[in-house]
Amino acid sequence: MGCVNVTADHTGRWETSPLAPGHPEASALLRQYFVELVGRYYDRPVTGAEVDQVLLDEPSDDLVVPTGYFLVARRDGVPLGCLGVRVLDPDTAELTRMFVHADARGEGVASRLVAAAERAARDVLGARVIRLDTRKDLVEARALYIKHGYTEIPAYNDSPYADHWFEKRLA
Repeated sequence: MGCVNVTADHTGRWETSPLAPGHPEASALLRQYFVELVGRYYDRPVTGAEVDQVLLDEPSDDLVVPTGYFLVARRDGVPLGCLGVRVLDPDTAELTRMFVHADARGEGVASRLVAAAERAARDVLGARVIRLDTRKDLVEARALYIKHGYTEIPAYNDSPYADHWFEKRLA
């Protein structure tokens, strides 16, 4: 699948590599992502049944080549973050499913994932532009995307959960 980025830092050895969304490690990360995302949306803990329903309503199985790509970040072999790339059209990809476990936040994991996803979008999926949508309550995510050169654009989809849309041209 390519697009492997291995780096080392003071917090341990990090590796960002592709993984099928149906793999047990990827499935566990996606479940954690939705637990946090849905919980923040409703401002309360979510039930297992609610997460199960969201996983059915918002499938990630298209995040495999040629329709997408799914990345997992591991510290010392432990999966602690993920990010998906979805093909929107031949020139445009979309970032989706950004998640970093609370124990790994502040260590640059999200930046590693964004950089690896951008390379995959360009080099593996052939995209020249990458987009994303996010919610107004996900302040940290918006700051991350702006830091990485994304600019706010008009809505490109009709997601009922999106308040902000961003885009970046890939070099």
